[in-house]
Amino acid sequence: MSHNTSTIDTSDREIVNARVIDAPRDLVFSAWSDPRHITHWWGPRGFRTTTHSMDMRPGGVWRFTMHGPDGRDYENKVTYREVISPERIVYDHEGVGADSGVVFKSTVTFDDLDGRTRMTFRMVFASPEVKDHVATYGAVEGLEHTLQRLSEHAALMYGSDAKPALEIRRTFSAPRDLIFSAWTEPERMAKWLGPHGFTTTSCRLDPVTGGTYRAGIRSPEGEDRWMSGVYREVVAPHRLVFTFAWDEAGGARGHETIVSVSFEDVNGQTEMTFRQATFASVESRNSHRGGWSECFQRLSAFLSSK
Repeated sequence: MSHNTSTIDTSDREIVNARVIDAPRDLVFSAWSDPRHITHWWGPRGFRTTTHSMDMRPGGVWRFTMHGPDGRDYENKVTYREVISPERIVYDHEGVGADSGVVFKSTVTFDDLDGRTRMTFRMVFASPEVKDHVATYGAVEGLEHTLQRLSEHAALMYGSDAKPALEIRRTFSAPRDLIFSAWTEPERMAKWLGPHGFTTTSCRLDPVTGGTYRAGIRSPEGEDRWMSGVYREVVAPHRLVFTFAWDEAGGARGHETIVSVSFEDVNGQTEMTFRQATFASVESRNSHRGGWSECFQRLSAFLSSK
């Protein structure tokens, strides 16, 4: 007796993206399953996400709101169909309210590559017409941005002797808007940038996504150092993500890292979480820890004077 099997071809109604992430599979999977992490990377650049509830098991539901850079909110509901940690997630994704017509099935797979992870994200729509309609609203670009943000967040989460990362948390007795402006307004940033005894000689900021910055600081001995980078995300007053590198001898750009700074309002105070990765060495990471810690002491003093 023979058995015939058939496979439904869905290629004409799929959007697929694959990416190799420089972090272990367990960590990348946890970035999907922990609301504290998913809020840092879910959605296109410029968006932020508020999770209302997450029950990540077959039949469980994740309810969340995506906040667009234009101020519009997008209500969403995910119903999990399959969860195999740390290998595979399958779920139905649907909009809520005004966005209720947006429905698709997603399959996310995680392949171990000896300490790295190949993640494949597949969205399947009801028809090619629905897929094309969603694509006109930037779904392909939005997925690409989302996976870029996940890759960056995974690097910031993952620290080891081979790939050193830095995290510093501080709570300031100042409103979030003021602290965010201290990071994004040159005249305010100049008051605290640099370790104790340093002065800021130049501070040029263009704090928009894709904008650049360049700043110079002078040590008590008169040595000048320059730092620069590109803003990857600016979501006022919630989050900044930017690249960071020092100028080296001859003006060459040194080793580049990624910095993320998030600001959370906690009963009138602000909890700031600073992350930077990946450093060229543990020694470099430790040196930056000391330098940034002194910067944040100066930031606290500056905020107290306002």
